Amino acid sequence: SKEDMMKEKKLDLCRDQVTSVFFQFLIPSIGATLVNSIYILGDTILVGRGVGSMGIAALNLLLPVFSLFFATGMMFGVGGSVLFSFDKGRKDEAAAREHFSAALVGTVIMAIFYEIVCGLYFDPITAFLGRNEAMDEMVRSYGRILTAGCPVFLLSSFLQAFVRNDRAPKVAMAAVITGGVSNVILDYIFMFPMKMGMAGGALATVLGSVITVAILLSHFFSSSNTLKFTRHFRLKAIGEVAVNGLSSFILDLSSGVVILLFNRQLLYWVGDMGVMVYGIVSNSVLMVNSISNGISQASQPLMAVNNGAGLQERVNQTFRLARRFSVGTGIFFTALGLLAPAFVVRVFVLPTPEILAMAVPAVRIYFLAFLTTGINLLLATYFQSVLMPGCALVLSLCRGVIFSGILVYLLPLLVGVDGIWAAMPVAEFLALILGILMKKRGKRKNSRENG
Repeated sequence: SKEDMMKEKKLDLCRDQVTSVFFQFLIPSIGATLVNSIYILGDTILVGRGVGSMGIAALNLLLPVFSLFFATGMMFGVGGSVLFSFDKGRKDEAAAREHFSAALVGTVIMAIFYEIVCGLYFDPITAFLGRNEAMDEMVRSYGRILTAGCPVFLLSSFLQAFVRNDRAPKVAMAAVITGGVSNVILDYIFMFPMKMGMAGGALATVLGSVITVAILLSHFFSSSNTLKFTRHFRLKAIGEVAVNGLSSFILDLSSGVVILLFNRQLLYWVGDMGVMVYGIVSNSVLMVNSISNGISQASQPLMAVNNGAGLQERVNQTFRLARRFSVGTGIFFTALGLLAPAFVVRVFVLPTPEILAMAVPAVRIYFLAFLTTGINLLLATYFQSVLMPGCALVLSLCRGVIFSGILVYLLPLLVGVDGIWAAMPVAEFLALILGILMKKRGKRKNSRENG
């Protein structure tokens, strides 16, 4: 129809003004990533009020599993859609179709694999994550349902990336918001009137994702859809997609790994109380990471398409614009943690004096990390978009696992418990230096090649 033709005309990632295209992606991207964390947040707050703090501990213990599912979907989603956008920029429709199909098949294979492994080895996996007598029952009732819903979580994060890159950021946002709101409403219904406890919380999370996936699938029936499946693709293409998406995978998974390492260290240094306080901190981190990630994701289709079309100046312009937003966001949240730490704590729990005494300094120290979080996420996205997946991977690994993993063990030996909270700010700062050096090196290499 004529209206659809107009819509099609509206967004040209290679010609329209960079600022206006970026803004058309910005709000939907932040909306979508934010709601993903509201999923976990809604669960945490309602579980905290409905089941108690032991419920929060059980939930926090299972977060790495949720992270793994989500991260795998992102690996194929972002990895595939960056290549898809690059192909589009080069006007190579066949390659775009191939990369979409390979990414979809990779996602389905992994979903089946996880489903089987979690079904067969549920006990050893949760024991490794730290399940103990006190929360055994809760971990089981939540975890069994969560792992059964694995394919839905993978498809949800996979489709979000592709639908956004297919110039339908608003559909992606609508899907995630509807799913997120449904999740919170169902959480309440299952846990309070229906008294289903932890199982209710898990069921609400799965059903929320089912709704998200259903809405994302509607994009395939719209006239503007260019995501076409082909059975004829090289098996090697699945590998290409996975390699390019590996840094997204590390990025999303590292949050789970960091939670695991922090939980272990806090149990050793402080006991259960430390894990509870960290539950509060890690939920705030989820929110801020989501907003920062949203800014990066908004810039990604623009950078990838223009890189494919060889329009380097537009890539740089997009990067500078996104960087401004990242820095602003970082300053805002760091200030919030420094000036109103008790407020941050009260959002999640009704704190006892002991919790407050420990949580206030923890929030103040940990929130310093947010000054650099956004720029680090943006740098990793930039490296992915300009097809430097090696740099993206190194940065995400160092930031998410290596620096933070070493520091969370090293710093407490030097300065006690405060060292655990300081691990992340120091890790982010080191990662920023590394990212800037790699970007400069890439620039020099490019100007040599083009010069």
